[in-house]
Parts: sequence; structure tokens; C-alpha cells
Amino acid sequence: MSTSLPPSASGDGPRRFVVVTGPSGAGRSSALNVLEDAGFETIDNLPLRLLPALLEGPGHDGPVALGIDTRNRDFSTDAVLELLGQLTARGDTRADLLYLDCATDVLLRRYSETRRRHPMAPEDRPADGVAREQDLLRPLRARADVLIDTSALNVHQLRTEVERWFAPDGRHHLSVSVQSFSYKRGLPQSVDMVFDCRFLRNPYWEDALRPLDGRDAKVADYIQVDPNYGPFADKVFDLCQLLLPASRAEGKSHFSIAFGCTGGQHRSVTMAQAHALRLAQAGWQVSIRHRELDGQQKSEAPT
Repeated sequence: MSTSLPPSASGDGPRRFVVVTGPSGAGRSSALNVLEDAGFETIDNLPLRLLPALLEGPGHDGPVALGIDTRNRDFSTDAVLELLGQLTARGDTRADLLYLDCATDVLLRRYSETRRRHPMAPEDRPADGVAREQDLLRPLRARADVLIDTSALNVHQLRTEVERWFAPDGRHHLSVSVQSFSYKRGLPQSVDMVFDCRFLRNPYWEDALRPLDGRDAKVADYIQVDPNYGPFADKVFDLCQLLLPASRAEGKSHFSIAFGCTGGQHRSVTMAQAHALRLAQAGWQVSIRHRELDGQQKSEAPT
């Protein structure tokens, strides 16, 4: 099968392209998840004949990781090798073959634990499928630019290995989201830490500040005068400086922090704004959301 690749339209330097393959059960899907967290656009089991359309399509100038295994509809080792050769010959693309390998006995144990059928032996013993697949993939293993043996690796160790080769600076990145919310409308879902701000000075009881929100400097100044504000903010920041690096080392890709107050308009918003800024200044990748304010803006939008 021959796949002809279009010339690249980008002149901004080599585009990163990683082909991820290896025997079934060796960790290909886990490796693709790591690459996605590292900023790659990941595509699993795309038929090779569709690759030219992917590369010439608009809005796809970033790095790409393509998962390929024997389940691909038009899979052949010759086609994969030809694909890598064409990508390398383009001159504007850096193409690497990442091969996830694993010992036979470990692959058999993993299939025994999951009780899944092997794709190359749906009616036979998994051992027969493993042997057939390893024999079929031997030319790709020999061609690999990066070979990772996952036999003795857990998912966290595999993440570290993949990031060492393919993350922009060899490190795992943790995205931090900070949000504010109202306790009257319930706790936000899927957050890692929640802090109650209802003990702080409340601008709601000041007529001039009531219609404003915690992003306004007048509201922030009013709250920050509270003698408890500074120690509270410092302790929250110190706790994050402990937990965020530990979470990143554990392999987490996202960490969510929420601040709540009665209405989700004043105190929690000020705290979320100030804390997000402080984390960003410390070098963390931070996004911010104000649940109640965002919901209010949507409800006030014209229909």
C-alpha cells in the first residue's frame, strides 16, 4: 500500500510527528495519553490511506502522535516504513517511531488479567496471537527511533519515560484551574481542593459594593483589609506549593482549586483572582473560572 504525502504548508520549522506502535498490551494507549497531555494531537488507529488528508487539512500545525497497530484496517509493516520514510524525506517534519515493547510472559499475564481476546488470535490461545504479532512487528522494532520496554514499568514510570523523550522540556506539565462558586448552588464537581471564604469580610452588606463583583478593585480592597485575609491567602498558597509539585510527580495532568462563598460574587471571586495570579507568577499554567458570574453572563446574553 502506497501513501503519498502532500508538501507541508508551514514554514515555521520542523513539525513533530510520532508514530506509536508495538505489540497489543505493551502500553500504546497509555503512551498516547501521555503525548496528548504533552501537547500532541493524538489519533489512534487512523487508516494509513487517510493520513494525507490529515496532514494537508487546516488547523493542524502542531505536533501529532499517530497510534498504529495490527488492528488498523490497512496495516502492513511495509506501509508504516514507507510512511516514516516519506515523512523524513519531507524535510519540514521530524518523524520518530516510538515502539512500546514488552516481554512475552508479561503480555500473556496482562491478557490473562483482562480476559480480553488477542486481536491476532480471536479464536486461539493468546500465546499464539502474541507470537504472530511479535513476528509481524519485528521490522518496526528494528527501525524504532525510541524503544521503551514496559515489562517492568507501571503507568507512572511509563509516563516519565515518554515525557523524557517527547515532552517539550522533558518534564510533565500540570494544568491548574482555579474557580469561584456559591455554596447556595452546591459544591463544584471534580475539584481537588475546596476553600471556604465565608469567614471573610462581606462586601454584600455595603450598598456601594453590592452590585459589583470580586474582580473590582474596590471589592478586593474591602476584602483584603480583613486581618484574616493575608494569613489565609498565604497558607493556601503554601499548601499549593507543596501539593502541586507532588501531584505533577505522581502523573496528574490537571489540578483544580475552588473557593466558595455565600453568593459566589464577592469573596470567593477575589480569592480566586488573587490566588490564580500568584500561582501564575510562580510559574504554573493556570486557568480561571467564576461559575456564578459566568452563568449570570450567559443568562443575560441576548437570545
